[in-house]
Amino acid sequence: MKRAFDVVVATALLVALFWAYALIAVAIVLESRGPVLFRQRRTGLNGKVFTIYKFRSMTVVEDGDVIAHARKNDQRVTRVGAFIRQTSLDEMPQLLNVILGDMSLVGPRPHALAHDTHYGALLPRYHERFAVRPGLTGLAQVQGHRGEIHQLECMARRVQADAEYAARWSFFGDLAIMARTVPLLLARTNAY
Repeated sequence: MKRAFDVVVATALLVALFWAYALIAVAIVLESRGPVLFRQRRTGLNGKVFTIYKFRSMTVVEDGDVIAHARKNDQRVTRVGAFIRQTSLDEMPQLLNVILGDMSLVGPRPHALAHDTHYGALLPRYHERFAVRPGLTGLAQVQGHRGEIHQLECMARRVQADAEYAARWSFFGDLAIMARTVPLLLARTNAY
């Protein structure tokens, strides 16, 4: 049921928002050199590595052993990038990841492989996140655990929420998380 819901909703959103994809792509091309889409390896269900798609919002495209977290007033973020990051429009191409089966609409947000290695060694429950598909939004996000990671405790709170989600998943819980996500998108808090 979860997978069918993901595919139907993601497909409908991709079709309905095609015009927005085109406008964002043009804006990115006009502002800075580089690809329109950002691609990076992430860890998904059962530890399977996949390529995540996002609109490029920075002047760099990193996917290596060391990746710096985005931070407030990050000089790598372009003007267009700042807007699409604040409004979460940079995440729209992940609907393709949902259709491909790499992601779900709701689940733990996937991190770069370098971050999985780093935090997996520091936080005992970190790998519980991989018991479910990663999502566009999740319990950690609606609980306010979003934004800059400036100390280990920030990631620990996310991991706690992700582990709770994986242990207690329900379809109606997903619907509630999706409903709680909408006001967060409009508020634009802790996104940079």
